[in-house]
Amino acid sequence: MSLRIGDEVPDFTAQTTEGEIRFHEWIGNGWAVLFSHPKDFTPVCTTELGYLAKLKPEFDKRNTKVIGLSIDSVEDHRRWAADIAETQGTPLNYPLIGDTDLKVAKLYDMIHPNASGSASSRSAADNATIRSVFVVGPDKKLKLSILYPMSTGRDFNEVLRALDSVQLTARHTVATPVNWRPGDDVIIPTSVSDDAARAKFPSGWKTLKSYLRIVAQPK
Repeated sequence: MSLRIGDEVPDFTAQTTEGEIRFHEWIGNGWAVLFSHPKDFTPVCTTELGYLAKLKPEFDKRNTKVIGLSIDSVEDHRRWAADIAETQGTPLNYPLIGDTDLKVAKLYDMIHPNASGSASSRSAADNATIRSVFVVGPDKKLKLSILYPMSTGRDFNEVLRALDSVQLTARHTVATPVNWRPGDDVIIPTSVSDDAARAKFPSGWKTLKSYLRIVAQPK
């Protein structure tokens, strides 16, 4: 299936390095970031998983759980975790899903639907499309997705920035402009009339064009 922003993400049950989970139940009433990598013991992903472990407290502050996925086994994940801790200086502090039957990868359209073969027989190149990031809201709907090529390491600071934006815009009727960072001014969407905006933003706003109104970030 092809997932689009606003779709409810598929639920699934899977084994992870922290035991069996049912995805929707695991998310609970918070947010979640599901990210995938094509193969254990690969160089780019080793750096990514270690960096995300360092960044995890920032996701915790935002009531957001993080979880990784590879088509390799949970046992392989646990062995790889030792390499990640050794080379990146931080032990893994979030679960990794074992998806040896490609069930979740296919469910989330991370890999060709006709892909087959055992995890041990598939190379990273065979799994090249498994390089996705999904941000899921408390309503279990997809809020953001990013797809990377194998050779480009993900910028998890950008994922965090985007999470700040989607959480802010979920709480308030605003949009965030280019290169927005928390605390920067935001945009009043065109769907909000001036009359409605006066009620929401009594301190006023700056009008650059009738369709471009700038206001301080709501608290």
